[in-house]
Amino acid sequence: MVIDELHDRCGEWLKGDGPQSDIVMSSRIRLARNLADFPFIRRCNDIDKANIESTVRERLSQEDAFTTLNFFNVAKLNSLDRQLLVERQLISRELSNGDGSRAVAIDSRERLSLMVNEEDHLRIQVMKSGLNLDGAWEQINKLDDDIESRLTYAFHPKFGYLTACPTNAGTGIRVSVLVHLPALAITHQIEKVFRSLQKINLVVRGLYGEGTQAMGDFYQISNQVTLGKSEREIIDQVADVIPYVIDYERKARQYLLDEKQNDLFDRVSRAYGTLQTAQQISSEETMYLLSRVRMGVNLELIDNLEIPHINQLFLRTQPAHLQKICEQTLDTDQRNVERANYLRLQLKRDDTDAQAN
Repeated sequence: MVIDELHDRCGEWLKGDGPQSDIVMSSRIRLARNLADFPFIRRCNDIDKANIESTVRERLSQEDAFTTLNFFNVAKLNSLDRQLLVERQLISRELSNGDGSRAVAIDSRERLSLMVNEEDHLRIQVMKSGLNLDGAWEQINKLDDDIESRLTYAFHPKFGYLTACPTNAGTGIRVSVLVHLPALAITHQIEKVFRSLQKINLVVRGLYGEGTQAMGDFYQISNQVTLGKSEREIIDQVADVIPYVIDYERKARQYLLDEKQNDLFDRVSRAYGTLQTAQQISSEETMYLLSRVRMGVNLELIDNLEIPHINQLFLRTQPAHLQKICEQTLDTDQRNVERANYLRLQLKRDDTDAQAN
């Protein structure tokens, strides 16, 4: 795998083939781990970081489960390639913008991502399409055990896995589900749902995690507490709540169909029409309009589009992906024009294919 191959593929979180995938885009579990023989990242010098990376690479190369991983030296990637990995949710913004030696290992299906020298020495991530936290936990638990058989983690009998940020100590686990909630946003119920989640120590973030906006009505719902509970208890806490969020969104969509059908159809058709005819369009507006169209397809208001293609458009119209497709560096205004051109071309093909069938 090379970076230039990624932009033409669909990332795991947008495949749309998992359980409840009309609302739940992906399920992700991340583990924060540090090596016992090195200081935390914030106290590491450049030599320490280089030694951490080389140690991880060397030890994991001895484990069969990791021989098929693709290692990328993030420090040597250009800014566009780093942004591409961020957009695919394979690395964090922190790793992209960091300094010194840092790397990421990715499997060919983009379900596993292992970041080296982010906020912690290791950030292990497994992602599944749709609502599949049990599948993600089964895979990451085995991976974590395999890594720990090769590397000595920083661990305290009382405080569990030691992490750079105290809020991650204990299990070091972050369980998150990425949901698409356009109907709750339209019916102005989204804040009420979020307040309910906060009362049970669940946090809501934007599409790309902490400190990011909720573009396209995408929200990450995750645990806030990692200490004092087992991994299973934390997973169950998130897993038990998500069905209620799904139910709220389904009821909001049904309400719009039953009581606000003209308004709903107008929102969807205007969004679709704008995407088909715009001469320039920002990534934020594209996400917003595609969100409406995606809901319209799921509610059978649009019959010539398929969800997997819409999901791909979410990704391929992001700045780094778009520049990779165009094979040139573009400023903001140029991207807005090329994005509109790309959308018109892709949606015209959908119309042509629908008429042919």
